[in-house]
Amino acid sequence: MQSDDDLLTFADERESPLTAVAVHTRKILIVDDDEDVHQATTFALQGLEILGHPLIFLHAYSAREAESLLAQEDNIAVILLDVVMESEDAGLRLVEHIRKHMQLTTPRIILRTGQPGYAPELSAIRDYDINDYKTKNELTRTRLYTSVTAAIRSYDQICKLDASRRGLELIVAASGRLVAENGLQAFAAGIITQIAALLGVGAEGLVCAQEQPTDSEGKEGREPIIVVVAAAGRFAGLVQRKLEEIDSERVRGALCRCLSQKTNLIENDAVALFFPARSGNHFAAFIDSPALLSEIDQHLLQVFCSNIAVCAENTRLLARLHDQAYLDRLVRLPTRTAFIEAIDEHIQTGTTAGYTVGLIDIDQFAETNETFGHGYGDAVLRGVAQRLDGALGESCRIARISGDTFGVLGLSWAVRPEKLRPLLSEPLLIDDEVLHQLSISMGFAHLAEVRSGNDAIKNASLAVKLARTEGPGRDAVYTEEIGLETRERTHLLHSLHAAFQHERLFVAYQPQVDAQTGKPLGFEALMRWRDDKGDFIPPDRFIPLAEQSGLINGMGRWIMRSALRTLHRLAEAGWQGLRMAINVSVVQFQAEDFIDSVAAAIRETGVPAARVELEITESVAMANAAEVEVKLQALKALGVTIAIDDFGTGFSSLSYLDRLPIDRLKIDRSFVANIGNGEEGARITEMIIALGHKLNMALIAEGVEDVRQLELLRALGCHEAQGYYFARPMGADDIGKWLHDNS
Repeated sequence: MQSDDDLLTFADERESPLTAVAVHTRKILIVDDDEDVHQATTFALQGLEILGHPLIFLHAYSAREAESLLAQEDNIAVILLDVVMESEDAGLRLVEHIRKHMQLTTPRIILRTGQPGYAPELSAIRDYDINDYKTKNELTRTRLYTSVTAAIRSYDQICKLDASRRGLELIVAASGRLVAENGLQAFAAGIITQIAALLGVGAEGLVCAQEQPTDSEGKEGREPIIVVVAAAGRFAGLVQRKLEEIDSERVRGALCRCLSQKTNLIENDAVALFFPARSGNHFAAFIDSPALLSEIDQHLLQVFCSNIAVCAENTRLLARLHDQAYLDRLVRLPTRTAFIEAIDEHIQTGTTAGYTVGLIDIDQFAETNETFGHGYGDAVLRGVAQRLDGALGESCRIARISGDTFGVLGLSWAVRPEKLRPLLSEPLLIDDEVLHQLSISMGFAHLAEVRSGNDAIKNASLAVKLARTEGPGRDAVYTEEIGLETRERTHLLHSLHAAFQHERLFVAYQPQVDAQTGKPLGFEALMRWRDDKGDFIPPDRFIPLAEQSGLINGMGRWIMRSALRTLHRLAEAGWQGLRMAINVSVVQFQAEDFIDSVAAAIRETGVPAARVELEITESVAMANAAEVEVKLQALKALGVTIAIDDFGTGFSSLSYLDRLPIDRLKIDRSFVANIGNGEEGARITEMIIALGHKLNMALIAEGVEDVRQLELLRALGCHEAQGYYFARPMGADDIGKWLHDNS
């Protein structure tokens, strides 16, 4: 558990600049585009001495500024460098400039990032001699101090060696080559080669790693296990052997003493070097030496060990980063990143014909987690992974793409619904006692039709969404038509965002009148959109997009305020007693702040609440009637009236309809359009009107287009009407004239 002192805190004031720098100070250059990071770092380290050196802090807020500062300042010991600044690779480009163009090899570089997804490639750490890489949330005060201390120690040792022996270049080169090795075994083999090169002897030796054994609960055992991880020359046959199996007492004894004493042992005919590790898994190297090493060579090896120990930590770090990027720990399958690279490899080599990508998505997985817990959900995911890998692991690439989605890449005859669905049709056995029946939706995309791995996953995802529109347990194959429709929807959504931001949406108003007398009662506010070409986009095209994207909440608040301001202006002009009907989408209605936003609009515009009518669809009212009732009662408490829009098109529960505080039923235009086309149309409309009378609700018919429809509605007892027969939707400036002509 971290103490408060361990956490990086943000200073309120920046450190005062120092004009004089003592010779024994160590300069720390902080390169980051975030002012808070500069303050937090200096606050965490200010006043501290590291290895007897006071610290001086230099600041750069961009890669360009850092280049300029490095050209002016000398003897910079450590560079704390942000990976992502003015661009995603600004930090790595700066490292390249420092090492390659400025030829600065002594400053130690610690990479930091707040975005783990931008971790540097293995080649970057290898080529540019980077000491460490940390995410910013890892860097507590203690860890920052530890990393900087290790870097300054490395810097000091390199500087001392540079002054006494030109072998420094060999050490730095060795470090770079060793970091490039992938995995501990290759890294250890490289150590033997580099030590031999430094000492000018043959590559005869071995490296042992010390590992702490763990029991089934993950606790460390008492005695460490020492295993040979690399060997060369006459020792080559000892790889993967335990130390006690080595039949040479001389070799065994030297390595045991080195690891137990945690120090280098320099003997007349051999060298045993100790490489510490913060994890406790230390390792040691044994090299034959023809004679006792000179004091300079011994000092050289000490520096080498310190430097290589840092490289070893980097090697372990890179291995962990690689695992996190390419192996899903929960299900032990490759990740999305690895899957995309596998697809890209097929594309680059031209082997896409006959290959298909399939996505398998578990239906209602979120509900499973909520009902049975995340441990149960994890067991379901592991069960799916084992089924897929067990059946397809040798012929296909399997990966976990996201939370409950798995990917399969293989030949088209294998990656198809008829082959995949039976694999998951049998229930999963969870915790050796519970049978869990799966429902899965699948989407497929042919590899020959894509240009990248990302495109393949995107296409298959679109196919999954298409399959889900027909219900759970379905599948679909991506086609060009699906892609075209998606691109059109995406373009329309971007245009809608721009239209809303640049106020190209407007409100139109359609009158609502007394069906018997024609007297104006109010207006319905309707959202309209005219694009850059002057063409109208139908509401049934852009309203669903606004709902899916969440844009509808902002649009809804805007139209409510606009409509109520219009009503307020009409009242000021003498048109009293009119109401304003405003449509409310399901997304708006479900928003937590919806009631507050209605109250705020009424308060800000000064319109009497009784003159505000909110129209909700029948599907909204019946979605969760108990919760809807609570919200409607809260709205009624504000004083507004409630209308059910498009009534008759859904499947209402009459018992809930009777309980809900509804003032008005709005007869859908589809029934009004058929009212004069025979007995059936009239009968349905008559039933709705009779129901409204029974429930003591007012009735309004929309879509009235001719006098014949109006007369039939009057005869049936409908109270109110709206439609083209009375007026088309009009702009706010035209309302006054219409009221004057029709009052």
